[in-house]
Order: sequence, then structure tokens, then C-alpha cells
Amino acid sequence: MKNPALNRVYHSSMTLKSVLLPLAFLTATLAVPTTSPAHEAAAQMAEVANTLLGTLSDEQRDIATFEFADEERENWHFIPRERKGLSMKVMTPQQRLLTHALLNTGLSFRGAAKAVTIMSLEEVVFQMEGPESRAKRDPEQYFVSIFGKPSAKGTWGWRIEGHHISMNFTIKDGQLVRATPSFFGSNPGEVREGPLAGLRVLGTEEQLGRTLVKSLTAEQAAKAIFDQTAPKEMITAAEHKVSPIDPKGLSSDEMTEAQLSGLHKLVKEYLMRIRPDIAKEAWNEIEKDPTMHFAWAGGKELNEPHYYRVQGPTFLLEYANTQNNANHVHSVWRSFDGDFGRDILAEHLKNDH
Repeated sequence: MKNPALNRVYHSSMTLKSVLLPLAFLTATLAVPTTSPAHEAAAQMAEVANTLLGTLSDEQRDIATFEFADEERENWHFIPRERKGLSMKVMTPQQRLLTHALLNTGLSFRGAAKAVTIMSLEEVVFQMEGPESRAKRDPEQYFVSIFGKPSAKGTWGWRIEGHHISMNFTIKDGQLVRATPSFFGSNPGEVREGPLAGLRVLGTEEQLGRTLVKSLTAEQAAKAIFDQTAPKEMITAAEHKVSPIDPKGLSSDEMTEAQLSGLHKLVKEYLMRIRPDIAKEAWNEIEKDPTMHFAWAGGKELNEPHYYRVQGPTFLLEYANTQNNANHVHSVWRSFDGDFGRDILAEHLKNDH
């Protein structure tokens, strides 16, 4: 092509096509039903992960991939820090979109919207803190890591992580095993200036907890509220393995029907961050032994530092809003034995050997 303008249009269209064609392929592929929700989720994740890997250079692939048993798989965190894995910062536009496509295979529509909005808040914090903060306040500093070889019937895992997001998924024998640890944070908790003023990404998690604690009678509150001062951070922070926390708090067996409904709404708000079919399976597992305990610390009014947790026999969710004058939220869903698929993978190894 001799016309420079037409040449630019041609190359622009080819660049756009290189991004859209893989996504169109994935849309068609993901629409195919399979035998079970767990298998369908795992097959979709493998398809997207392999498509992403196919776009990477050898150097990028070396950075993004690990052996399944690599200790890096459990090296998770939610603070701005040096990370292994491939950063979206150094990806092509196509690779970046495919990374979001992979994230979306594990999240619900609501969860995906929250995740992307949390990423966007890095720009808000950068504007608040100034140019010197750019290195750690960047909406593109999120990393993808693939552990093992993605396949429709294999055992492997993946993680997408950066400041205030850590999503970890484990697949065994082509079945999605676990989707924990699952962390969402928000800084600021509420945007108070600029065009996004009023935005509260995790506002529902906060309000449901507050509504529940304020509904308690004095007798119930004496069991649920374990401290008038909230801890400065989630008690389990980014520990690799967690155990039940004492004091447990108020048992769901001691709640009214309305309070129990509120507790279930709170738990489901965390569960429904992940794709609905997997969230439903997780809820069905909880219902097999449905007794839960709710605990609270700190103030009960808006803008007062506060903390809460809900724990059942198999899971723990924690929420803390204490930093930056109670305008900086951390929240997490954990599994006592199942984080990183430990429970079922252990059973798998036991049966194999």
C-alpha cells in the first residue's frame, strides 16, 4: 500500500482483528455445555488459559508459568509488592484482554465488575498521592500466573493478583476444586472527591455486616462483639493456611429468622463474586453443616473503624475497614482445609499412592 493513511488504517484493522478473533473464538467455545458445572468451569478456564499462553513469547511464558507443585502457588498477598508472574503492564493489548477473559471465567458478572473497578481505583489513589507513587499505584500492575499445564482433564491452577485483588483457582482432573483464597479490597473504600465521588465498590459487604450487628439484642451483642476496638487488619491477613478463630462469636442457632436471613445474604455476597455455578456448589456444601458464627469488633456507625467475620465448619470470611480513617477495606473468603485445593489434592495423592 502506497497511501500512508490507508496503510495506517490497514494495520489498525489488523491489530483490532488480532484481538477480536480470539475473543470471538472463545465466546463460541464457552457457549458449549458440558457434563457438570465444575467440569464446564474447568474446561473454559483451560481453553482461555491456553489461548492466552499461545500469544506469549518464550520469555513471557517463562515468567508466567510455574510447575504445579511450585511453592509460589501459595505465595499470595494483597499489598502492592514485587510479584512473580506476568504483569499486564508488559502485555500487548490482545494479551491484556485475554487475561481479563481468564479472570472472567472464574467470576460472576458482579464479581468481574467489582474486580475491574478495584483495579481502576489505583488511578484514584495515584491522583491522591502524586507522581512519586506511580510505581505502586498502577491499574496495569496485575499479574497472571499459571501453575501446571492447563488442560480439560488435568490438574493445574492459576492466579490473577495485584494490589487489593487475589483470585486463586485450583483444578483437579478437569474439575474445578477450589476458588480460594479469594480477596477483594478497596482504597478508598468510598471515593469522596472527583468524578467518581460516592463510589463504594465493597459498600454492600459493609452495609450487610452493619445491618446485622445493629439488629442484635443486648444479649446477642454480648456474644457477637468481642472488642470495642477493631483490629488494624484482618486477623488471618495473608497467611498461607488458616484455622478457626476464637472467640467464635454469636451462633446462627441463636439468631432470629430475620437475622439468619441477613447472615445468609452476607455470606452469599462473598460467594457470588465467583461464577454462579461454582458459588451454588459452595453454598450446597455449606448447607450440609449450616451452623455459622458471626463476630464483630469496633464501631457500628458509618466511618467508624470496624471489623467482622463469619465462620462455619469449613470456611472463614473476614472484613476489616480500619485504615485511612475507616476508608480502606480488606475482605477475604478462605477455606480451612481447601485453600489452593489442599483437601481434595491430598485425597488425590493418597489414592494414587
